[in-house]
Amino acid sequence: MRTDTSPPDPVEVARCLGLVRLYPGSTGEVAALRGVDASFSSHSVTALTGPSGSGKSTLLALLAMRDRPDGGTVTVLGHDVASLSGRDRRRLARTGVTWAPQRPTDGLFPHLSAAQNLEQAARWRGAPRAEVGTLLRRLGLEEVADVRASRLSGGEQQRVAVGCACIGSPPLVLCDEPTAELDEDTAALALAALRDAARSGSAVVVATHDPDAVAASDRVVGLRHGVLGTEQAVGATVHAAIDRAGRLQLPPAALTLFPDQRAVVRVEGDRVVLEPPDRTGPADTGGERS
Repeated sequence: MRTDTSPPDPVEVARCLGLVRLYPGSTGEVAALRGVDASFSSHSVTALTGPSGSGKSTLLALLAMRDRPDGGTVTVLGHDVASLSGRDRRRLARTGVTWAPQRPTDGLFPHLSAAQNLEQAARWRGAPRAEVGTLLRRLGLEEVADVRASRLSGGEQQRVAVGCACIGSPPLVLCDEPTAELDEDTAALALAALRDAARSGSAVVVATHDPDAVAASDRVVGLRHGVLGTEQAVGATVHAAIDRAGRLQLPPAALTLFPDQRAVVRVEGDRVVLEPPDRTGPADTGGERS
């Protein structure tokens, strides 16, 4: 039985199944995403990690409905995005999904002040105007509240973009490298705003290389070469993801044990054991070696 202090049960806000995204390359098509399955729930912050080119920004763009997959499905708030009309997709994106791009200027109105950008986002979501002042204070932007976005520093623009994404605690908050332009102190302010949005019910998804952003998250999803590799709750055991084709991506630390990129697989009761081929003996190969 739930008590008044129990945390709310998470609700699935977005899901992608078998997600594929291809881009033209000099020698043919390049797969930015190759069959990614993932879901994102309310009241949580998920960090998308992985090297540059692993597919983090592509996944965010598809969840934000700013791009379309070449295969698979994206479901946001129960809607199959591919089945929506352009008008319905824009309405859903405006009221239920927010996006803070890697270049904050791409997500701001340059002719509006910091406060006016937040006010516009609040109007779209029906958020109380009082939230504008609260976010300006929490993000350390009070002194530049009346400065046009085009005249703000990169770090100030980034904090305004994060504020615009968080105001009204929309169901899905997507941020691409939200601390890239920030020092340690101002990054902490931005991350606190994202955590506040999650506490208010948002599913927050952050693509990041920042260890502090990872530490501030509830879950870490690792992408590598366009494939979901690992998933873990922060501070918990790392889980290697197995896709529907049975493919397994080992964490980087485990890969060092398999320099030849080959493994011997044994099923022992309810366990699966992976070993480098040079560690197996005659008993493992089923016969003697000559």
